[in-house]
Amino acid sequence: MPRPNPVNSILLVVIGLVVGFIVNLIVNSFRENNANKKADNILEKARRDAEKVKRDQVLETKEEIHKMKMDYEKELKEKKQELKESEDRLMLREQNMDKRDELYQKRESTLDERENKLFEKQKEIQDEQVKVEEIKQQQLDLLENISGISKEKAKEMVMTKVREAMSMEIAAYIKERENEAKLEVDKKARNLLVSSMQKFASDVANEQTVTVVTLPNDELKGRIIGREGRNIRTLEAITGVDLIIDDTPEAVVLSSFDPLRREIARVTLETLLKDGRIHPTRIEEVYDKTCKDMKAKIIEYGNNALFELGLTKVEPDLIEILGRLHFRTSYGQNVLQHSIEVAHLCGIIAGELGENVTLAKRAGLFHDIGKAIDHEIEGSHVDIGVDIAKKYHEPETVINAIASHHGDCDATSVISVVVAVADALSASRPGARNDSLENYIKRLEQLEAVGNDIEGVEKTFAVQAGRELRVIVKPEEIDDLTAHKVARDIKDKIEETMQYPGTIKITVIREVRAQEEAK
Repeated sequence: MPRPNPVNSILLVVIGLVVGFIVNLIVNSFRENNANKKADNILEKARRDAEKVKRDQVLETKEEIHKMKMDYEKELKEKKQELKESEDRLMLREQNMDKRDELYQKRESTLDERENKLFEKQKEIQDEQVKVEEIKQQQLDLLENISGISKEKAKEMVMTKVREAMSMEIAAYIKERENEAKLEVDKKARNLLVSSMQKFASDVANEQTVTVVTLPNDELKGRIIGREGRNIRTLEAITGVDLIIDDTPEAVVLSSFDPLRREIARVTLETLLKDGRIHPTRIEEVYDKTCKDMKAKIIEYGNNALFELGLTKVEPDLIEILGRLHFRTSYGQNVLQHSIEVAHLCGIIAGELGENVTLAKRAGLFHDIGKAIDHEIEGSHVDIGVDIAKKYHEPETVINAIASHHGDCDATSVISVVVAVADALSASRPGARNDSLENYIKRLEQLEAVGNDIEGVEKTFAVQAGRELRVIVKPEEIDDLTAHKVARDIKDKIEETMQYPGTIKITVIREVRAQEEAK
């Protein structure tokens, strides 16, 4: 076997190494190219992803900006719409006030024209009366010439005979019957009324026509008035209450004869002061909310009255009307408190008489129900009250009690009479009603004039705040029996010509004094 050549082996090894090295370079170069290509692909993909994220972020930002812009424009549009509605309401109010002013002016001119016509008609009637009196006087003169007796003498002759024949008998008969009736009726009636009044006694509180709102400081007066007085004008216009802002420290006075309006104005003003925002739009918002709250409060007043008296089965609308009586006054007396007091007295008196106590309380509570809306509907509170009671299906006894408690029609049941008595008791209690000094003096003067007009009366004095009339008669003209007739005549004349709460006691005094002087 031939021996291998070492040179060839070495050459083969070298060639193998070179080939391996070349192959390794080619493989590494291929791997490097693939790695670079993958890196470029990864970078390209990352760049594309970054651009996509960037575009998405930009689009999302643009959408959010667009949405915020749309929300802002919507809110701005709503604010503009609210402002426009407020301006429309104010314009409508101004137009209504202008129309009302025109209506008042037309009514005033119509009244002036009617007054002129009445004046002319009165003048014509006076002229006719003068002519009638002249003709009458001519006829009387003719009769006097024919009979030979003057008018005064004939009248004196007739009256003398009638007075002599009838005065003594009438006076004696009246005195006898009065004494018999007083012994029985006055005693029972007095005991019954005193017993009823002793069993029930409520506080007397008169309503005023002004409400004082306390302010934290005087700086708020300027905010209440507002720029160029727009706030105070808005308050007075929507509430119907006069705001009096003077030098009184930390106080504003609300003046109105309507207690409901005054209460709404008070709550509205106090809410505005707590809130701090005082401008026409806010005033209207608070006023509307206060009116809604006041309705719920009115219903609460009605329910409390029914609960206090133990009455049930009353229509919800009638309860609201009843609650409105809390904001109605009569001679300064709260009508709801007066009605509750009358209901209690009716129940007590009905119990003493053996009548239906619950029905009597119901009639007493609703006897003045018409006063709740008599300023909204034409007619007296009696007629309005009867219509309300019929509308809500109240018992016939309650309807008749409402209709007859001021004597407008005859009472058909004992309960109706009891309601009239309890109403007079409640109204005539000392301090229950207030009156102006002018009306008080005028009533006393009118009362004294009634007594002074009676023949034979020397002087009349009204005492006990007009509850008693003392009449001093001339003893030489009025005897003891005629004094009773004088008292009866004064009583009848007072009942015919005057209106007064409660009763008036007439006392006729006849005194004879014999006086001599020793020298």
